[in-house]
Amino acid sequence: MRAERGPVSTGHAVATSGGRLPARYVIHAVGPVWSGGGSGEPEGLASAYRESLRVADGLGLKSIAFPAISTGIFGYPLHEATAVAVGSVREALLQAKNVDTVRFVVFDDAALQAYLQILNTR
Repeated sequence: MRAERGPVSTGHAVATSGGRLPARYVIHAVGPVWSGGGSGEPEGLASAYRESLRVADGLGLKSIAFPAISTGIFGYPLHEATAVAVGSVREALLQAKNVDTVRFVVFDDAALQAYLQILNTR
């Protein structure tokens, strides 16, 4: 799998070089804009996480770090997004051949607490 550039649609992911970052690659995933939950948002968000892991695995990466996709300006409610993130990553890891470490990197204490709650109950 090679690094790519170009438009990325909701639920998909592509990799580019890490540039001057200490990472070899940056995987760009696009989550959905929240529209109330009835417009396929959970499926689109789950796909963004699964596709990111698929891309990372295809590049032979051992680890990946995720922000809370779609919870910022896209307005996805934090607790709902966290449940989708954790569930879809756990599912995708069952298929991974290379990726064995996943980090969820959060912006604030509210996001940390949401992830801890989901991780400790599922």
